[in-house]
Amino acid sequence: MKELWILFWSFAKMGAITFGGGMAMLPILQREVVDHQHWATEEELVDYYAISQCTPGIIAVNVSTFIGQKQKGIVGGIVATLGVVFPSLVIISILAGLITNFSHLTWVQNAFAGIQVCVCVLIFNSVRKLLKKSVVDKRTAVIFIVVLLGSTLLDVSPVWFVVISALAGIVLKELEAKKK
Repeated sequence: MKELWILFWSFAKMGAITFGGGMAMLPILQREVVDHQHWATEEELVDYYAISQCTPGIIAVNVSTFIGQKQKGIVGGIVATLGVVFPSLVIISILAGLITNFSHLTWVQNAFAGIQVCVCVLIFNSVRKLLKKSVVDKRTAVIFIVVLLGSTLLDVSPVWFVVISALAGIVLKELEAKKK
């Protein structure tokens, strides 16, 4: 039981002090999981992080689940996951109560209007950075344009775009290899 508490508390501390998503959490995870608790090696942590980026869900939650499961099985995975999300749950619950009580105030509405614009800019900057790293040749440019047009013009689940893009990447790369 003590080990489960340590698992919960370690991830709760990380969840409480990490702002900015999974990327911002990596140095904190490394310090706590590798250096302090010795739950994983640096190589294992990088593997967990890579797998967590490829699986659905929040990176920090996925990594905590992997590490918790490694330490204490399924119960450890659940405890670590609860630990990392608990601080956010508490903070969001408090903020939701405050927002509900004060949402009618003009200054709160104006603040949210400003926050919405800021979030759009932050998302735009992330997309721009991803675009620079992802669209690197004619093949990826074609996939980008087709998905952009398709997602703009069609009412289709994004899952289909991911599946079709993966298949297109495979087919186009194979065709490119055969030409050489």
